[in-house]
Amino acid sequence: MTIWVCGEVLIDLIPGADGVRVGHVGGGPANTAKALARMGHDVQFIDGLSTDEDGQAARKNLLDDEVKLDLALTSDKPTCLAIVSLDAKGGASYEFKIAGTATFDFSLDWLPDPSRYKPNVLHIGTLVTAIQPCADVLYDWALQVAEFAPIIFDPNIRPAVLSDRDAYVALVEKWVAISSVIKVSDDDLVWLYPGQELADIASRWVSDGVALVVVTHGAQGLVGYTAEGATKVDGVKIDVADTVGAGDTVGAIIVEAMVEKGIMTLIGEELEATLRRAAIAAGITCSRKGAQPPYKHELKNV
Repeated sequence: MTIWVCGEVLIDLIPGADGVRVGHVGGGPANTAKALARMGHDVQFIDGLSTDEDGQAARKNLLDDEVKLDLALTSDKPTCLAIVSLDAKGGASYEFKIAGTATFDFSLDWLPDPSRYKPNVLHIGTLVTAIQPCADVLYDWALQVAEFAPIIFDPNIRPAVLSDRDAYVALVEKWVAISSVIKVSDDDLVWLYPGQELADIASRWVSDGVALVVVTHGAQGLVGYTAEGATKVDGVKIDVADTVGAGDTVGAIIVEAMVEKGIMTLIGEELEATLRRAAIAAGITCSRKGAQPPYKHELKNV
C-alpha cells in the first residue's frame, strides 16, 4: 500500500547545549513521512526539494530513512528555514523563512496525478495548507486525490505565519470538510477557537462527516472522537529532550492504522490500542533531540 505525505521539508535551527542553533532536517509532514518509513511503510513524500546544501541534506535524510522521493520536485530555489526556540519544558516555537523557497513551490504542473498512481491515503497539513498561493493549489489537487484515497489533515497551527485567526479558521474548516481524519493538538484548537470546549469542536467535525478526530494533549495523552463517542489514553512518562516531531509521530501512527485496519474499524478497543501505540511512539520521539521518530523494532511489542 502506498502512502502519500504532502507538505514541507525544511531545516529546523534548534538551540544546542551551548545555545548555538544547529540545523536538523524537519517540517511536520517530512517528520511524518520519516516516521512511517521507519515503521516499514511505502511512503512517497511530495514537496519541492532544493539543490542547495540544505536541500541536499534534507534529501539525504529522507532517503536514509527510505522515504521515496520519486514524486517530489527538484528545484534551484532555496530551502525554507525554521528558527526554533525552546521553553523550559522543551516546548518549541518557530520563526520561518518562507518567501521564494523550493519548499513552497507547488504547482498542478508537477503534482502527481492520483488517477495514475492511486495512493491508499494522503496525509497533508502544517504550513502548506495555510500559506498562499500553495494552499489553494494543494486544495484543488487534494480534491482530485480524495476521489481515490482518504485524507488525513493535520493543521499544525503556526500563528507566526498567519496571525489572522478568522482567516486561519476559514482555511482549517475548508480542509476539514474534505478530510476523513483530523489530527490536531489541544493548543491548535485553543488558538483557533478560544473559549470553546475541545470536545464540542471535535464532535462538530464528526457530525459534519469526519470519521475520526484525534486531539493530542501533550504529556496528558490523546483523545479520539468518533460517532461512537470519545476514547482517551494517557501520555507516557519520559525524560523530555524536546517535543519537536511528537505530534507528527502521532499522525504517522494514525495513518498506519488507517491503511492496515481501515478507518471504520478505528473505534472502541481498536481505537484505544492505536492511541496507546501513538502515545508510546510520541514519547520515544520526545526523548530525543530533534524530530527522531521510533523505528519499527522499537514498537515491536506495542
